[in-house]
Amino acid sequence: MITYHTDDVKMPVFPKRKTSAWIKQVAALHGRTVGDIAYIFCSDEKILDVNRTYLEHDYYTDIITFDYSEGNIISGDLFISLDTVRTNAEKFAVAYDSELYRVIIHGVLHLCGIDDKAPGARAVMERYENEALRLLDTSPAT
Repeated sequence: MITYHTDDVKMPVFPKRKTSAWIKQVAALHGRTVGDIAYIFCSDEKILDVNRTYLEHDYYTDIITFDYSEGNIISGDLFISLDTVRTNAEKFAVAYDSELYRVIIHGVLHLCGIDDKAPGARAVMERYENEALRLLDTSPAT
């Protein structure tokens, strides 16, 4: 089950049923089945607190993924800072919705085992993100 929550921010407007179907489609393309995924949309301050408390990192980020996957069933808690999503959308001159979807699927790709930290891994992650975003653009509404 995929759920969407907020912590100290307003829920972003997007078609949740269609988005959940898309997430399941992308997971399946990577040989995975969706278990329990919780998206927690939050502020920069909340994600900084999560980063400091659980990862001992002292910086803002757009997403933090806590992976609870077992075998091919992906599960996790994904914290997304809507403040950073908005800042990045402006920085990269893309629509806010596009950046939000990119971050939403970025976390799922991490749950599928795709890294973005190793040398050359960022380009692989971006390729998978772009492939997933193209699927969203062509997916029928559900």
